[in-house]
Amino acid sequence: MSGSVGRIYRVAGPLVVAEGLSKVMMYEVVRVGNEGLIGEVIAIRGGRVYIQVYEETSGLTVGERVEATGRPLSAELGPGLIGSIYDGLQRPEKEIGLRTGSIFIKRGTRLPPLNRDVKWGYTRNREVGVGDKVGPGDILGYVRETPLVEHRIMVPPDVSGYVKWLADDGEYTVEDTIAIVTSEGRDIEVKMYQLWPIRKSRPYQEKLNPVKPLITGIRVIDYMFPIAKGGKAAIPGGFGTGKTVALQEITKWSDADIAIYVGCGERGNEMSDALTSFMKLNDPRRGRPMMERSVFIANTSNMPVAARETSVFLGVTIGEYFRDMGYDVVMVADSTSRWAEAMREISGRMEEMPGEEGFPAYLSSRLAEFYERAGRVRALGRPERYGSLTIFGAVSPPGGDFSEPVVRSTVRYVQSFYALDYGLATRRHFPAVNWLFSYSLYIDFVRGYWDSITNWSVYRETALKILQREAELSDIVRLVGPEALPEEDKLVLEVARMIREDFLQQSALNPVDAYSPPEKGALIMEAIMEFYSLARKAVARGIPVAKLRELRCRTMIAQMKYYTLDELRSKVYPELVSTFRSEFEKLLGG
Repeated sequence: MSGSVGRIYRVAGPLVVAEGLSKVMMYEVVRVGNEGLIGEVIAIRGGRVYIQVYEETSGLTVGERVEATGRPLSAELGPGLIGSIYDGLQRPEKEIGLRTGSIFIKRGTRLPPLNRDVKWGYTRNREVGVGDKVGPGDILGYVRETPLVEHRIMVPPDVSGYVKWLADDGEYTVEDTIAIVTSEGRDIEVKMYQLWPIRKSRPYQEKLNPVKPLITGIRVIDYMFPIAKGGKAAIPGGFGTGKTVALQEITKWSDADIAIYVGCGERGNEMSDALTSFMKLNDPRRGRPMMERSVFIANTSNMPVAARETSVFLGVTIGEYFRDMGYDVVMVADSTSRWAEAMREISGRMEEMPGEEGFPAYLSSRLAEFYERAGRVRALGRPERYGSLTIFGAVSPPGGDFSEPVVRSTVRYVQSFYALDYGLATRRHFPAVNWLFSYSLYIDFVRGYWDSITNWSVYRETALKILQREAELSDIVRLVGPEALPEEDKLVLEVARMIREDFLQQSALNPVDAYSPPEKGALIMEAIMEFYSLARKAVARGIPVAKLRELRCRTMIAQMKYYTLDELRSKVYPELVSTFRSEFEKLLGG
């Protein structure tokens, strides 16, 4: 530890300038003022140190003490993470509330992120013995953290050597030593938890191409613009377009092993709603409470703006930790725009040369540091294991303007883009993902999965062409009305409406429609494509589209999304096929 001590020279909101700190490092944690507020060194200019303080700085005065700690801002990683609710500095909010009886975190409050009193049932890895050589990432033992998550106790990334001692099976706290590793004549105690700097990505053996889709339960994402496990996605949209609901649904229903929800500068009532709903929900695949696989980082809009940056990097560090265990992790950040606004404020107070719209010139590189930590990897250590970290970042451009700097910088680093449209939202079409502006670059990676379920490549391409043709016809319809169109174009408009209303539109409030399994979406799209194929033959024989709208099978397709997958398979879809056959045979004359 450097342990150097200086004094406050100037206070400018969340930025504090100090003098007298010798041997201080960039991104070193410092304690500011008499209350020991948490800060981080973000610039060193001559003899002055610029500190980004992550707590309220009102009342700080020139001359108060500033003490360097000699270490970077780090996360505690170990048993006890799952089900926790942290702020951006990884302070346990539930524990603080219980101890203080207050709904607010008093500045200067410090509690360990992982409870030091809880004893965890530890089972030693029998494949590792005394005298064995171990390296970074090797699994020493296991802790059943929740019924859904087996916590794998790993050798820290910076430790390697020979095992001198191993703890037996039993109950231990996170601070108990469970192994001693000898390296170059020095004994290193390995505990059940480890510290890792949040700004530094955790190492891995190899980064790999994604191979499986991340199933979110949202049809417009899974079927039309899929994302792979280990992917990066942005969800931009103006106020009221449904970003928060979309991210909450992804966190709730995605088939990841671990879900991390980061509320970065969002309203407190939105975080409260997310927490309340998670505590009531069960995982549809495992039949267990959602909180048994979730971590929450709640940095709301009334908290100091500087801490928005730490909340994002804390979330991705926890995600990498579980990825290294071999889990598939999904992390959502709501929203990165609030983080960018905090960067703009700090940059302005440091009198740096501003970039476009006042954002700092390094905005793009900071976003890159965040998104590039996603991916599917072969983890360090034995036994061999593969894990992934998938990142969804919401972006809140003012007025829904996608040309603003944060959106344009984000697009450079993501491979899936879900553009939320204000026009769709006002028409109560949710999720309000605009199919004309959204895209996914993971199509080739997930094609094998989807084509094994249904004729996905053909159906998806056909559906997108129909929606595109509808957009081209919209100007004509506004001018002369739909009745002036030829029957072929009327059919395109009708099928496009079916795709929009019966497939893409999905209710997060309907218990059956909130989560749509891939097979269910495939059945709905198959039915729409079968209707389109048969309807084209009918129109070619002179049957008007108005008559096709009256068919019973058209109504049955509209109701498909309100049935469970089992109901569709066992009863609804076979009945629909039979109805198709009878109604179109009658229309087409056998």
